[in-house]
Amino acid sequence: MASMKSLAKDTAIYGLSSIVGRFLNYLLVPLYTNVIPAESGGYGVVTNLYAYTALILVVLTFGMETTFFRFANKEGENPHCVFSTSIALVGTLAALFVAAVALFITPIATTLGYTGHEDYIAMMACVVALDAVQAIPFSYLRYRKKAVKFASLKMLFIMLNIGLNLLYFLWLGKDDVFYIFALNLACTGVITFFFIPEFAHEHVAAREYCRQRGVPFRIVDTALLRRMLSYSWPILVLGIAGILNQTADKMLFPLVYPDTAEGQVLLGIYGACVKIAMIMAMITQAFRYAYEPIVFAKAKDGDKKEYYAAAMKYFVIFTLFAFLCVMGYMPLLQRILGLEYRVGLRVVPIVMAAEIMMGIYFNLSFWYKLIDKTIWGAWFSAAGCAVLVAVNIAFIPSYGYMACAWGGVAGYGTAMLLSYFIGQRKYPISYDIGGMARYVVITAAMYLAMDYIASYEPLHAMRWGTALQLLANTCMIAVYLAIVARTDVPLSSLPVIGKKFRKNK
Repeated sequence: MASMKSLAKDTAIYGLSSIVGRFLNYLLVPLYTNVIPAESGGYGVVTNLYAYTALILVVLTFGMETTFFRFANKEGENPHCVFSTSIALVGTLAALFVAAVALFITPIATTLGYTGHEDYIAMMACVVALDAVQAIPFSYLRYRKKAVKFASLKMLFIMLNIGLNLLYFLWLGKDDVFYIFALNLACTGVITFFFIPEFAHEHVAAREYCRQRGVPFRIVDTALLRRMLSYSWPILVLGIAGILNQTADKMLFPLVYPDTAEGQVLLGIYGACVKIAMIMAMITQAFRYAYEPIVFAKAKDGDKKEYYAAAMKYFVIFTLFAFLCVMGYMPLLQRILGLEYRVGLRVVPIVMAAEIMMGIYFNLSFWYKLIDKTIWGAWFSAAGCAVLVAVNIAFIPSYGYMACAWGGVAGYGTAMLLSYFIGQRKYPISYDIGGMARYVVITAAMYLAMDYIASYEPLHAMRWGTALQLLANTCMIAVYLAIVARTDVPLSSLPVIGKKFRKNK
């Protein structure tokens, strides 16, 4: 029981720090989209380069975060050597990457369309290298169950970044994206210094461990490294496919769109609007932090399949509710974007639909994890990524960022369907397809009604038109909740509320 309480506490800390961190980062969106003009294409540069850094980070960490956990907890392995070997590998890859970028920075900048802005490339290369190195000590903190320090460092970075951005862009009146990259590099560098105690502790502990066993101390255990690489490369492949599903459209857009300058402008608009849709990603992540430990804990229970099926249905119900809330209150949410960026808001419902599919795919993915066939995940993610890339390349020249939005639906939809149909053969689970489809239809009908109200000009010509629109949307959301309460989540089953409901009844 004590271990489960500890797990729940740590999960809450990790999850809260991640979700709150992402939410606070959203506070930078209204700042950037109000001080950086859309026609400058500056926010498009930010969107593009951060997409590349996300991919490079996966490559440089080489799956060592998961591998570190596996080998540090493996019987017969020296956890101190596992740490030093992991950090040495990732540090070497990071150093080689920075050196390669420094050596070829001019052709890299030319290829990406940033001639004259090599400083952007250099700063982001340093940022991603430091992030990769930090990934191992962050994993070390989790291994040592130092959840509070883990969360504190994550939050410190975010608060520093937000504070300095407010200082430079609001107080000092800067409007150059150079400062976005420079401040990110400064904050990342500061956080790196806080890991010096961990490096020093592990170095001393590793030397003492080797002295007690009469073996020579080595920073890198080559035999261990070979075993770790054998374990990590499939994780790397899966990670690359997964991150490409999230970032490929933002990397391809400037390369595929016929007019490079206009492409940066449109990418900036798309990148800003996608931030609103990422509310769904936050919900999915919160669900993952809460649900993933439970899935593996119930793996030995007799009713586990019924539990997984019910969890899937509740996930769909909740994410569709979130979809309706975002679309219903879009007249308010759109205000976080600068006026010039709001033209791209039509991508939001499409991107949110793609995120829901991604969440369903995550839920479906447990079948191959539970039977230790994770290679299926690599195949599904790779297939989805291939479809996404194909849609983007084929349709971006004609349809711009709308192709990016629909490419996400096509890519995640492909991975979702493949995982479902193959999973039903390998590890069948009786999902309530009819019940979930009913909620999808109800949500689609309500969204179309909201969209019609939003485009009804006579309503908006009225003095209280926006208020009436929000009232109508709120009523539809209330109807959705009433259907849920009547059909699948009775009020009497809810904590606190259910107690009062049963008492009054």
